[in-house]
Amino acid sequence: MAESGEDLVTAYDSAPLDARYWTSIALGISTSIFDYFDYYVVGFLVAVLAPQWQLTFGQTSLILLSAGVGAILGSLAWGALADRFGRKVLLVAGVALCALSSGSVALIPDGAWVMFAVLRFFVGFGVGAAASVAVPLIVEYTPTRHRTLVTSATVIPVSLGILAASLSAATLLHQIGWRGLAALGFLPLLPALLIAFIMPESVRWLVSRGRDAEARRIVARALRVAPDALPPSPAIATTAQPQGAGFVELLQEPRRIWLTLIVWFGASTANYGVFLWGPTIVALLMGVSAVEVAHLFVIVSLTGMIGRAIFSVLAHRIGRRRCGEIMGYGIAISLGAAGLLFDQTLFGYPAFMVLLVPAALFFDGGFSNIAPYSAEIFPVRLSARGVGLAQAANGVGKIAGPLCLALIAGTSNLITPRATIDAVTPAFLFLAACGLVIGLAFTLLGVETHGRPLALEVRQPGESAGTAASPLGHVAEDGVAARPTPSLP
Repeated sequence: MAESGEDLVTAYDSAPLDARYWTSIALGISTSIFDYFDYYVVGFLVAVLAPQWQLTFGQTSLILLSAGVGAILGSLAWGALADRFGRKVLLVAGVALCALSSGSVALIPDGAWVMFAVLRFFVGFGVGAAASVAVPLIVEYTPTRHRTLVTSATVIPVSLGILAASLSAATLLHQIGWRGLAALGFLPLLPALLIAFIMPESVRWLVSRGRDAEARRIVARALRVAPDALPPSPAIATTAQPQGAGFVELLQEPRRIWLTLIVWFGASTANYGVFLWGPTIVALLMGVSAVEVAHLFVIVSLTGMIGRAIFSVLAHRIGRRRCGEIMGYGIAISLGAAGLLFDQTLFGYPAFMVLLVPAALFFDGGFSNIAPYSAEIFPVRLSARGVGLAQAANGVGKIAGPLCLALIAGTSNLITPRATIDAVTPAFLFLAACGLVIGLAFTLLGVETHGRPLALEVRQPGESAGTAASPLGHVAEDGVAARPTPSLP
């Protein structure tokens, strides 16, 4: 029996976290791990094929950059399509596209670098597409009372995809060759198939699109009650809402657009800049080989994973906005100190390396807070487009970051600028500035989403931003949905 004032979405929000829920979450996480494996294994493939195929620097650069360009376009395109046609089918299609493109590299003729680059473009397209759909699906699938902790924690294992690519190359490359390593890219087809049969569509998205009957069947199964016993759906004003999939609707949320662009561009630039230049700087300072530096950066990577776990718990305790400020200002202080003190010694080691380890808590660990945040700050009707915009800014940061570092270093190599000792301080002060901008964005533009139900639709033109609640779940200016906030455990 429905409680007084309860609607279908709030009833679904009270559903227990059963085996099907955790299976679906595990499948969503696995797609990210496999996709990042496919995305990063190309570095090892190029290392083998470049000398064999006598590839020029420009050709290898096109192969490597094509995936980045594809990811930007894929995140934008799939985000728009997912808001129009649904989360589940677009997630399956994105993962399948990534897997088929990655595995097909094993079938190309020797020397076919153009075909290689084209396939890598579609690998990146699939990775961006899957990310822009998986995040809002998981966020919308998780009850409000658990959302901050659970959705943040799902970001922690993503780094395993990069680790798996490294371990596979190190242990299997000599046994199965580059074609065998490339063929492992077909593996994500398995979770894509399981998602198609196991994971339900987002109830919140169905309700936001006025598809009440489908939403009711999913909620009835989750609560193990008859569909007729469920309360009615929220009175979404679908006739007043545009039914398209363009990005024009996002313009109704300018504060959230700027927040998304600034945070993701800054975070991507800082993270990618450290992993781009960090190993070279450590090698120059310590006079050690690339292999020894790689072992040292394992510590940095593991610290980043620990940071993701810390931020997952911290966001549940103090909220996403505060965690965003900690991430941004932490990046500014730690990377700024690393840049200014890089030629000093701490505890018998270069201060640069010592400071880089705690810095990873912020520039890498903070991603567990901002990844779900992109889906939470936009209403469900715009959520995938919001995440797509975030992933596009992420991709642009990965490309623009090296370009900025190249200009700072005064080098003509705009793809992989070579770090020099003289450029360390200005380069890392630039990366620290990216962190400062992130912190200021959360301070000045940030909205709190922790413990607040997701808004279902966009605030109508002329509606007061501070107007209190209607049962429609409009977004208020402070970023909360217009419903009573449930108590948290």
